[in-house]
Amino acid sequence: MAEQLPLDLPDDPKLAGNITHFARALRRAGLSIGPGRVVEAVQAVAAVGFTSRRDFYWTLHACFVSRPEHARVFAQIFRLYWRDPRYLEHMMAAMLPAIRGVQEDRPATPAEKRAAEALLDGAEAPEAEGQLEPEETLVEVDASLTMSARERLRSLDFEQMSLAEMAEAKRMLARLELPVPPMPSRRGIASARGRIDVPRSMKAALRRGGEMERLYRMKPRERYPNLVVLCDISGSMSQYSRVILHFLHAVANRKGAGWAQVHGFTFGTRLTNITRHLTTRDVDAALAAAGAQAQDWEGGTRIGSALAAFNRDWSRRVMGQGAVVLLITDGLDRDDPMELARQMQRLQLSAGRVIWLNPLLRWDGFAPKAAGIRAIMPYVDSFRAGHSIASLEALAEAISKPDDLGEKARMMAGMASEGG
Repeated sequence: MAEQLPLDLPDDPKLAGNITHFARALRRAGLSIGPGRVVEAVQAVAAVGFTSRRDFYWTLHACFVSRPEHARVFAQIFRLYWRDPRYLEHMMAAMLPAIRGVQEDRPATPAEKRAAEALLDGAEAPEAEGQLEPEETLVEVDASLTMSARERLRSLDFEQMSLAEMAEAKRMLARLELPVPPMPSRRGIASARGRIDVPRSMKAALRRGGEMERLYRMKPRERYPNLVVLCDISGSMSQYSRVILHFLHAVANRKGAGWAQVHGFTFGTRLTNITRHLTTRDVDAALAAAGAQAQDWEGGTRIGSALAAFNRDWSRRVMGQGAVVLLITDGLDRDDPMELARQMQRLQLSAGRVIWLNPLLRWDGFAPKAAGIRAIMPYVDSFRAGHSIASLEALAEAISKPDDLGEKARMMAGMASEGG
């Protein structure tokens, strides 16, 4: 956490009232805070004292933050409310539509937009310096050809969405399908056309004293593969993982989606099987139960160890023949790259296809320079972005094309040129 700046409070700060308003902002941002917690916070600050800015931060943190995913939102709202009033004005301006000129505004960092939205509920925009007077002429802009709000939301980064945008994005993802084409199996099914079913034809002939009356035919029975999701829930991936798991919950509960079974695993510093939670009809209850079971949300990342645990304990149980594996991670790993490469190779040999979704691919200048990314890349069949609704729509199209490589060819070429 960044060093806390001094708190400039008036002579009569009315601290209890300020803490109450701060708690209301946290509640609007999605934290579950009731009157009891507010009273506990006031009492805790009174007991600890108000002499150290660090003690004040962590006292309120202990009273108001009960889930790991709320820590980032708490930190941003604390910064806006207690530390930097000019920063609040900047965030208000960032939330309003504007015509950008030569100088680009700094984009909101993760959780800032939701924090500002919670604090600015019903507030008016600040007046900018040099604002036009009522009698001056205003320039009208024809926005009839601009991108619609829905199209903008499709390409917006999950980390930059406000609370309302995130709610709409989840509704759109709940309607998004992830179709998979059927696969031929070794088992056959009776058909008017196809290869000759020798056993059935011979049995029919024996029932007639050896006389071959007709030739029966068969074709391969169609089957659907399993979908296995390995989702990184470390600190850098937390927001993306929650949205993607919301999408996969809809896939797992959609009838006629085609998948034989959907298996979900999360990993940060350890592997957690959340498959049974994905079958819960209520998505909020499902993700809450999954979050309670996975104790390493927003922690570190040990991809190699997690894949080793999956290959050892779960691969034979859930992979089946031709399973499609979605690996959702940014590839920033603490483990030995050589061990990570070995485990990825084993995973690829067990799977029908391995598709890697990496939110870092949203950057135009992304290059596979991290050791973990270079270790994973050779053992995936397709490499795609996973940071927006549009990228997940592209994933649905990629699954239906067995030869889709995504950005893998370009990344491998870059790695080869650097190696040469």
